[in-house]
Amino acid sequence: MPVTRRPARPVRPGVVALVLAAVVATVVAGGAQPAGAASPPTRATWVWGRPAPGPLVTWATKQRVGELFVAVPRSLPTSTDLAWVRDVSRRAHKAGIRVAALGSATEWIDRPAEAVAWQRDALATGLFDGVHLDVEPWLHPAWDTDRAGVVAGYLRLLDEVGAATTLPLEVDVAFWLHTVPTAEGVALDAAVARRVDALTAMTYRDTVTGPDSITDLGRPVLATATAAGKPCRLAVETRFLGTDPVAQKQTFWGQGAGALATALAGVDAALAGDAAYAGTAVHDEAGWRAL
Repeated sequence: MPVTRRPARPVRPGVVALVLAAVVATVVAGGAQPAGAASPPTRATWVWGRPAPGPLVTWATKQRVGELFVAVPRSLPTSTDLAWVRDVSRRAHKAGIRVAALGSATEWIDRPAEAVAWQRDALATGLFDGVHLDVEPWLHPAWDTDRAGVVAGYLRLLDEVGAATTLPLEVDVAFWLHTVPTAEGVALDAAVARRVDALTAMTYRDTVTGPDSITDLGRPVLATATAAGKPCRLAVETRFLGTDPVAQKQTFWGQGAGALATALAGVDAALAGDAAYAGTAVHDEAGWRAL
């Protein structure tokens, strides 16, 4: 299936400023940041469940979370979740935390109009600062049998969702997407970067530097983001993934909150000079709080 060529999503200064504002702003519990103090990169986290809004925002503030990716159902204005989302948005904004509408339906690759309708309904509430897609094409049932078709559908999805909003569009990407070709003649991560405003690379490892580490896996995506002029976060995992060595190296589950905090600070330090590096994201809020 050929890729429908559409104009690349431009590097829009206003939108990039909005995205970077979330990454450079520091939330300091109990008072303002001293004048002249450097602003370390903030964190982001996925919120799939429905935790109590007050404790969620209090916790997020203490963890220096600058953005919440909040899972949003279809037809949010008529959903029973609306009151909860409104409460989270109100409290988060009061605390200086951005809120993005999080969507994650693999079938949108085949039916992008459904994603556009989901986004339209979510943004109509006025509760969000942007859109965050966690649509993973490698989970599509045809990934191994018709990869070119899935890739084309995925890029078309990003085109249509991006064209339907002026708010920042950020997407989750696998660190290995630079190995997947597209009909456009560029790697998939580059094709994605030209269509969105920001990337979150799922660099799920529990070491900071060295071979097969968070920063090692993140470098190809960061290079792509730099070339596209787009910010990129590196993400880590906190959920239980299994007991085998491969699963264990992909998550901070069982290692404690201190180990995660040390690692996040280490990533910030290691990538301090990287032009595209926009901080870290932690999957997910429930796993992080349970450490």
